[in-house]
Amino acid sequence: MDYTAFAEEWEAAWNSHSLDRILAHYSPDVIFRSHKAMRLVGKGELHGQAALRDYWSKALASQPDLSFVVVDVFKGHAMMVITYRNQHNILAAETLRFGMDGLVIEASACHAG
Repeated sequence: MDYTAFAEEWEAAWNSHSLDRILAHYSPDVIFRSHKAMRLVGKGELHGQAALRDYWSKALASQPDLSFVVVDVFKGHAMMVITYRNQHNILAAETLRFGMDGLVIEASACHAG
């Protein structure tokens, strides 16, 4: 898997604000963890694309200027970490684990501050 290419497409998908394009990277059964989800959907661990769509649609609506710039890509076995900065220059990291089909099966977001 070309992790650098994945990170570039991941960044472009987020910056497009297209939920279909963003979710195309994720397995239908993905598990996603983020403390920021608590504010918008009431739980920090989400299961499945439908739950992610609900959360991310609310997140995008509340931040119409949302944008990401990838800072670095750390490669592992069937996993990677993408560090990036958002439109407020806040550093964040996403740890992504991949299934055999190349889709994200587990993701965890951490934010500085």
